[in-house]
Amino acid sequence: MEKRKLGTTDIEVSSICLGTMTWGQQNTQDEGFEQMDYALDMGINFFDTAEMYAVPPKKETQGSTEKIIGNWFNERKNRDQVILATKVCGRAPFTWLRDDETPTEQTKKQIFEAVDKSLERLQTDYIDLYQLHWPDRPMSLFGGSINYQHIEGEANSIESILDALSELIKIGKIRNIGLSNETPWGTMEFIHQSKDNDLPKMQSIQNAYNLLNRIFEFGGSEIAFRESVGLLAYSPLAQGYLTGKYQNGNLPKGSRKELFDRLQRYEGIGSEDAIESYLNIAKKYNIDPSQLANQFVTTRPFVTSNIIGATSMEQLKLAVTSIEVNLTEEIENDIEKAFKMHGNVAS
Repeated sequence: MEKRKLGTTDIEVSSICLGTMTWGQQNTQDEGFEQMDYALDMGINFFDTAEMYAVPPKKETQGSTEKIIGNWFNERKNRDQVILATKVCGRAPFTWLRDDETPTEQTKKQIFEAVDKSLERLQTDYIDLYQLHWPDRPMSLFGGSINYQHIEGEANSIESILDALSELIKIGKIRNIGLSNETPWGTMEFIHQSKDNDLPKMQSIQNAYNLLNRIFEFGGSEIAFRESVGLLAYSPLAQGYLTGKYQNGNLPKGSRKELFDRLQRYEGIGSEDAIESYLNIAKKYNIDPSQLANQFVTTRPFVTSNIIGATSMEQLKLAVTSIEVNLTEEIENDIEKAFKMHGNVAS
């Protein structure tokens, strides 16, 4: 498994990162253990989780994913073999995460509480990469409205957030920091504040990126190169749509859409036609469509790691072995033709 440098750190992470958000909801602890064992055997040294997981977020399952990972560390005695990333919630009406039952936001008090609780659940004394799950600023997220409405004075300052994270680095609870679901402006503002105030630098940004959603390339990719803030790409299969399993109104039993009906991000006008184009490319070259989609993400030069997620070992093995797919110049050209025809179809 290829290893890539995480930002400007000395850490090298695998080009495939193991996503974990279904553990504790769709997947059991035993299934999570099996996935982690397999991933480590295949050379994956990078796991990503969050205090909010499992998804969909709710009080009954919050923190369950981190607990499964912590139990695995405790049983396998292999914490030193994994680069561990987790995330703290941004501003949201979630009142079940904090002791005082206030909605989540990125104050120093809440960040410190979140870190301590994650460390306890993960059964470790340090986190390699601590990420801000989404911005503290009011904004559209996760496929919401594209109509940005500016609101002044409704967020904790970026400098104050960096100050809190800097303290946690100094006392050794976290080692590096990263962003998630962030905009180009937000990314650059964090970078400027770090430079101007001698505060820790954001080393990565975890945003959605796939064949149907290449928005990161417009602004984000240049920042990734020039500022060494590599993309940790999530949703490489566009929430499963790029496998083709939801085409023509299909609804496989046990799928996330069937269980939770919350995948509308890739159901907009033109989505099905775009998906069909990429499925046809995979068929033309005799490639599994999920492997085509995953390898496209993994091989982009601004991507540090591709965060894969699976609810079965069959899915996981397909995702991990996608690195064996050779995207020839002809395949890349066909992908670009399809993109020029359909563009970004994610809402």
